[in-house]
Amino acid sequence: MIRSELIQKVADENPHLYQRDVEKIVNTIFEEIIESLASGNRVELRGFGAFSVKQRDARTGRNPRTGEAVKVEEKHVPFFKAGKLLRDRMNGKA
Repeated sequence: MIRSELIQKVADENPHLYQRDVEKIVNTIFEEIIESLASGNRVELRGFGAFSVKQRDARTGRNPRTGEAVKVEEKHVPFFKAGKLLRDRMNGKA
């Protein structure tokens, strides 16, 4: 599902809301999650999962084309851990 499909589904399930308002709501939620992660905070959505930031240390990688050693800098990457309800639904338990 892409963002526009999510917006359409929420708008369809809430006919009392204008589509442009639903779009603002969805975009605001995503922006707040991004801002929180960029600040180094964790975002937990009960039943769905938790977003956090993991740090990857600097390392020496390899260029797959030439085999040459390449220095890869330290970086921060987003990480998602699914919640129990989501895992159970994915495995047909709920």
